[in-house]
Amino acid sequence: MADPAECTIKVVCRFRPLNSAELARGDKYIPKFQGDECVQIAGKPYYFDRVFQSNTTQEQFYNAVAQKIVRDVLEGYNGTIFAYGQTSSGKTHTMEGKLHDADMMGVIPRLVQDIFNYIYSMDENLEFHIKVSYFEIYLDKIRDLLDVTKTNLSVHEDKNRVPYVKGCTERFVCSPEEVMDTIDEGKNNRHVAVTNMNEHSSRSHSIFLINIKQENTQTEQKLTGKLYLVDLAGSEKVGKTGAEGTVLDEAKMINKSLSSLGNVISALAEGSSYVPYRDSKMTRILQDSLGGNCRTTMVICCSPSSFNDAETRSTLLFGQRAKTIKNTVCLNVELTAEQWKNKWEKEKEKNKTLKNTVTWLETELNRWRNGESVPAEEQFDKEKAKAEVQALDSALNNDKTAPKPALSTLPGVKLTDAEKEKYEAEMAKLYKELDDKDEEINQQSQLVEKLNQQMLDQEELLASTSRDHNTLQTELNRLLAENEASKEEVKEVLQALEELAVNYDQKSQEVEDKTKEFEALSEELNQKSSSLASIDSELQKLKEMTNHQKKRVTEMMSSLLKDLAEIGIAVGSNDIKQQDSSGLIDEEFTVARLYISKMKSEVKTMVKRSKQLESTQAESTQKMEETEIELTACQLRISQHEAKIKSLTDSLQNVEQKKRQLEENVDSLNEEIVRIKAQEKVNTMEKENEIQSANEVKEAVEKQIQSHREAHQKQISSLRDELDNKEKLITELQDLNQKIMLEQERLRVEHEKLKAADQEKSRQLQELTVLQDKREQARQDLKGLEETVARELQTLHNLRRLFVQDLATRVKKNAQMDSDDTEGSAAQKQKICFLENNLEQLTKVHKQLLRDNADLRGEIPKLEKRLRATAERVKPLEAALKEAKENAARDRKRYQQEVERIKDTIKPKNMGRRPSAQIAKPIRPGQLPGASPMNPGVNRSNLIQNNQPAGIKGGGNGR
Repeated sequence: MADPAECTIKVVCRFRPLNSAELARGDKYIPKFQGDECVQIAGKPYYFDRVFQSNTTQEQFYNAVAQKIVRDVLEGYNGTIFAYGQTSSGKTHTMEGKLHDADMMGVIPRLVQDIFNYIYSMDENLEFHIKVSYFEIYLDKIRDLLDVTKTNLSVHEDKNRVPYVKGCTERFVCSPEEVMDTIDEGKNNRHVAVTNMNEHSSRSHSIFLINIKQENTQTEQKLTGKLYLVDLAGSEKVGKTGAEGTVLDEAKMINKSLSSLGNVISALAEGSSYVPYRDSKMTRILQDSLGGNCRTTMVICCSPSSFNDAETRSTLLFGQRAKTIKNTVCLNVELTAEQWKNKWEKEKEKNKTLKNTVTWLETELNRWRNGESVPAEEQFDKEKAKAEVQALDSALNNDKTAPKPALSTLPGVKLTDAEKEKYEAEMAKLYKELDDKDEEINQQSQLVEKLNQQMLDQEELLASTSRDHNTLQTELNRLLAENEASKEEVKEVLQALEELAVNYDQKSQEVEDKTKEFEALSEELNQKSSSLASIDSELQKLKEMTNHQKKRVTEMMSSLLKDLAEIGIAVGSNDIKQQDSSGLIDEEFTVARLYISKMKSEVKTMVKRSKQLESTQAESTQKMEETEIELTACQLRISQHEAKIKSLTDSLQNVEQKKRQLEENVDSLNEEIVRIKAQEKVNTMEKENEIQSANEVKEAVEKQIQSHREAHQKQISSLRDELDNKEKLITELQDLNQKIMLEQERLRVEHEKLKAADQEKSRQLQELTVLQDKREQARQDLKGLEETVARELQTLHNLRRLFVQDLATRVKKNAQMDSDDTEGSAAQKQKICFLENNLEQLTKVHKQLLRDNADLRGEIPKLEKRLRATAERVKPLEAALKEAKENAARDRKRYQQEVERIKDTIKPKNMGRRPSAQIAKPIRPGQLPGASPMNPGVNRSNLIQNNQPAGIKGGGNGR
């Protein structure tokens, strides 16, 4: 740090106007002003550095009080501005005002603007780092206004024993807008309340800290400055404010902290050895501002109302006490290594001088102790030694080299007059030689400077030439690279077109293969349909056989009933013969089951074939969709090539126009050259008095001009013919392009038709799937019915066998019991009842079989009808597939033709140029035109509109 200097605290007083409540109450305006430095209250004068009346504007107050502190902070000093006064005295209005109103903004926003204005007008070699913090002291707890989660921060000291708030948010900023956004954010989080004296009463002390660090990039010198902007809460009388509850607790803590501030100022004013900074967190934070390393300005805000007479006089007395406080201000500078070295050398020289003085004094003291008398001229001259030390101190402080003392003044050296004259003559001679050498050195240095200047000029010329060469080489390389890229792009396009054509051929071949497969499947389906018809005929035969068997079963049942009747008449006879017709019935049922199982297998094969056809149809649909996607991509590429063709034709027309202009210019220049040559020949011949030969030369020249004209006319006509041919070619290309577009439109329409046909086929296929499901359900129903019939027939066969066995056993038992007629007749009656019951059951089973047979007969026509409908719908599907195949073949042929046309018309050249990147030049301090460090009238929104200083670096948060 630099050497410290003392300065007093600057105290200014500001009175606000009477507010509406005071005017309504009829309060008097009590202050009387005497000049700019004195105010009188009740006849007692109070003197301050400046007194501002009620009609002072915000801008006037700022220019007089706070403007100078901007320069101090940017020069490496600490500064503080804080407002003190009772509640509702205008402190917040003075410090903040209306933040975004150019006329009503207070000290803080104007300071922010001036800081950046001053930075923009400073040296470009300076680099600034600006960070801000915003916190409040609420209920004697430090609360971060930029991070509301930090509610009870602590105060610590750094290595220089300077207090700071640990953990407070620090934001790096690089423009006034960012600072104002930070202030807005913090202000929204500050505690305010409504009292009887103020609708927006501050309930906390707010401190806005700006920390500025600057570094000279050439000298590497670093300066730091801190600016505290403090808005204190006002002292309150509870009887006037009407505070209750939480507001009352806040008022108590506010008065307590302000009382601690008053105690600190009183101790500093009285020069006490103990200053109670630690009684309050506010005084602890402001310890450097009150009696420390800081240039402090205190704003005393007062009410002019007679209602607040006592508070106003107390505030004025507080300001007078604070005016006597002295701060020790020093420059916050970090010395470079070179500066530390120079300082060490000067201190070393000073130490050497002091050692010589000590040696002289010791020598003189020893002589006195030995009883010698020291002459007055050899005695130590205290005044001379003090002057030498002061000279060294001044040289040390002023950064100048200390002058060397003369030989006669060195301690411990005594010379005679002759030696003095001799040494002076030698010194004069040496000084003269030194002057000569200095003059020669100056001449040589001037010559060297001239040569250096010439060398610098040559180097600059060479550098500019090399830069131009590099620029041209770079441009040439870029053009070559673009040309190569264009060629590669055209090759890739052609290759892609060829690959697309090959892929289309492959897809078309696959479609043909699938079509053949579908035709084979269709033929197979026809064969299966014919086999199904034959199976239907066989089924009809089986039905007839089944009816015949049923008739036979009915006849057998009737014969069985007759036998039973005969058995009932003559029970004792044993001549009953079992009939062997059951074997024949079993054989017939076995044959029927075999036919039914064969039908089931045929139906299963038909279902499998139908599923295969459906999967084939799905694959064909998917392939058609892929073909549509490829067709869309081809159309996109065609449109791109059309655009390229258009751009190439435009560039060709431009080239032709330029060529025509150049040819016309060449013709005119040739004619002019011929005329000039002829004129020269004529002039020479006139000088030689050869008029006749001159006329001949003129005629020859005219003939030559005429021949040149004819040749040029022929050349122009040939060029025009070529131009007409090219125009015709362009017209043909345009017509071809139009035809391609029409063909593309037609292809699109046909594609839409194919798409609609595909959708129709999908719908029909879905209907067929539904019909197949219904047929499968009917097949399952038929299978269940067949199983039911088989079970019933088996049951009937078992009943018949049991009936015959039981009848035979009963007949035998009846033959053995012929003797007992009475008992036999009863047993016969019981047997007859049993047989009648069995007969009823058999009758019911027979009726159920008849009903099932009738149901089967009703289902057969429905199944036949469904089968015919399926066959009819398969036929249009086959026709639609054939039509789709033909359309695909036509599309493939047209696509091949279009590809051939594109290959014939495209040219591998791209005349377009790609834009290059631009690098914006950073703006450093000193480059903002018209910026003044003391121009508070500049609007904040126009301060940094399009320029961002590179020297102001922004970052994140955190210490």
